[in-house]
Amino acid sequence: MHTESLSGLVLAGGQGRRMGGRDKGLEPFADGTLIDYACRPLRRHVNELLINANRHLETYRQYGGQVIVDRQGGYQGPLMGIWSGLCAAHTQWLVIVPCDSPMLPECLVERLWQGKGEHDIAVAHDGERAHPVVALMRTSLAGDLESALQAGERKIDRWYDRHAWCYVDFSDCPAAFVNLNSEDDKTMLEERLASRTG
Repeated sequence: MHTESLSGLVLAGGQGRRMGGRDKGLEPFADGTLIDYACRPLRRHVNELLINANRHLETYRQYGGQVIVDRQGGYQGPLMGIWSGLCAAHTQWLVIVPCDSPMLPECLVERLWQGKGEHDIAVAHDGERAHPVVALMRTSLAGDLESALQAGERKIDRWYDRHAWCYVDFSDCPAAFVNLNSEDDKTMLEERLASRTG
């Protein structure tokens, strides 16, 4: 794996509807914030770190990455954030993670890289379900994604199906992919993290 070939993108541009409209990436979590935890599995494996955000941009810049907004407004969903990241990246490959999965494994990038084979997109799978916003993809797909978005496509799975893609098996650590969508989720995940590091 060549770090110079990789950019990392954290998707933090959503509306946070399930958390009352709060900016989820900036939610306090354990000893930091959710965006801080999302960046951790990327930092030492990528040549550049990108953060897709649509508000509180100055705050996000404090986390050391290049902050990019959606290339088209209106909170159009994760595909818009992915396209914005593909366009901004200066490398051949882009690793994507959501801002609300604070338990992602440190080995995430290596395993996606090793598991991609000859495919253009590699998607994490926890043994029971896929996690389409935890993925590795070629940045050369930006033009095709732009065309899909212009045609009205907003479903990640349907866009992936246009390309050579594969799952990468993470069935040995399914709990690492849990999303934080409520205060109860936050309490549960903080307790899980404390027991793991305590």
